[in-house]
Amino acid sequence: MAFELTQELIDKIQTLIEENNDQELQTHLEEYHHADIAEVLDELSLDDATYIIRLLGSDQTSEVLMEMDDDDREKILGNLNAKEIAEEIEEMDTDDAADIISELSEDIKTQVISNIKDKEHAENIVELLKYDEDSAGGLMAKELIKVNENWSVTGCMTEMRNQAENVTRVHSIYVVDNKGKLKGRLSLKDLITAPSKAEIGDVYIRNVDYVDVHTPGDEVARVMQKYDLEAIPVVDEFGRLVGRITVDDILDFIKEEAEKDYQMAAGISEDVEADSTIWQLTRARLPWLILGLFGGLGAVYVMQGFDSALEKYEILFFFTPLIAAMAGNVGVQSSAIIVQGLANDSVKDSLVKRLLKEVSLSIINGTALGLLVIGFGVITSMAFLVSITIAISILSVIIMAALIGTFVPIILNKRGIDPAIATGPFITTSNDILGILAYFYIAKLILNF
Repeated sequence: MAFELTQELIDKIQTLIEENNDQELQTHLEEYHHADIAEVLDELSLDDATYIIRLLGSDQTSEVLMEMDDDDREKILGNLNAKEIAEEIEEMDTDDAADIISELSEDIKTQVISNIKDKEHAENIVELLKYDEDSAGGLMAKELIKVNENWSVTGCMTEMRNQAENVTRVHSIYVVDNKGKLKGRLSLKDLITAPSKAEIGDVYIRNVDYVDVHTPGDEVARVMQKYDLEAIPVVDEFGRLVGRITVDDILDFIKEEAEKDYQMAAGISEDVEADSTIWQLTRARLPWLILGLFGGLGAVYVMQGFDSALEKYEILFFFTPLIAAMAGNVGVQSSAIIVQGLANDSVKDSLVKRLLKEVSLSIINGTALGLLVIGFGVITSMAFLVSITIAISILSVIIMAALIGTFVPIILNKRGIDPAIATGPFITTSNDILGILAYFYIAKLILNF
């Protein structure tokens, strides 16, 4: 039965907390999945949420903490001392543990690591903290199953049982040599059916996809998507196996990147949420709003240069929003498609070929829209030359906006700048100004003012 968070449930939990009825509270919460408990904690006060974290065992609450919103988790951890945080960390896989510790202040971080009883676990976490969080090294976990190519099948089975105690899910079995270098992967079926005295080197699969610790996260995602992998091994600069990335880790990364790109496309320069502070929201939104303001002032300045034309053909003024909207919309459409293609590594054509394709598409769309404008002019008895002016202007700004929307993201990407910035107010504002400028120059040529 699907979990449903109701006010009745929240009230019951709050009552049990107020009555200090720990036994019934613990029994009640043990019925729920850790993701459901995280949803409950999000609705409780900070003190009540901390109370439950302290009440339940770390083997359960460590999973709950990972399901919580980052800000809420940070507040709860702020209510725990270093020893209590360390107890939660000890129950987590190294990749999750590193993510949690990276959110702590430097002094608390040092205290937590020193309170972790399993020193090997602590060393692995410290190693992961050295890597960029968006690289393969920052995404990987140290928990995995690896066997030596020189082991016998019987010895391999024994060693695998020992290693499996520290691994939550066994996605793959990796094969290494005496120096720890990745050699391949081992099929469980081949292992079970192989003669007990056979060596692993005789039965493992030598073809294995892998990434190194410095591979960017988006490239890891591309490789895993392309080859439909549930997990991928990670090697260091010397080819030694140092960790593995599972599909759930890369999905979290993709989700975070998609959220960042969506916000950037909407003109939000920082990673914020609905419950962020007013200062954080202002700091994230204001820069792009200032850009939009200057863009609008630029458009006003352009129109002022044609004030005499507006006096003679005042109808031109009423079509400026249409021209600006067409330029902005087409620019965003073109840039969005290119940004998506760059993210999926599907933009393989040459720049010239891509631009020619956009021009062809723009001519078709611009011609269709221009004919509709001329038809509108006939119905409303608009002067024919004015209708032609607007139709040609629409065609021109669509072509121009499509070229800018295509060209800018590709150039930004080649220079190592996130192309998602091109789908936001940057493209819209620039196309608005250039579109209005083109509109009045075309009007000047056709209407001869």
